[in-house]
Amino acid sequence: MSRNRILLILLCAGLLTGCADYLNRYDTMTLAAGDTQKYNSLLQTVDPLNPASRNTTIKGDGVRAAAVAESYRIPPPPPPPPAITVNVGNTGVE
Repeated sequence: MSRNRILLILLCAGLLTGCADYLNRYDTMTLAAGDTQKYNSLLQTVDPLNPASRNTTIKGDGVRAAAVAESYRIPPPPPPPPAITVNVGNTGVE
């Protein structure tokens, strides 16, 4: 390759690398544009959780919970294979 061609390639590469920084800072609308009021109200909320989420005394049946946990630990047996009927020869229908 000639020296001029190498210089031309380096010049083009240098110009294109300047575009990369520009593309990271272009001005457009984002998907979250317009949610500023909602964001600010949630930001200033003292306790955003549901009051019922503090209830740690969940009523339930221990036997039923143990059965459910056991069913996850030991999977049920697979269903039986479907019955296959094989017809050989004349079926008698014409």
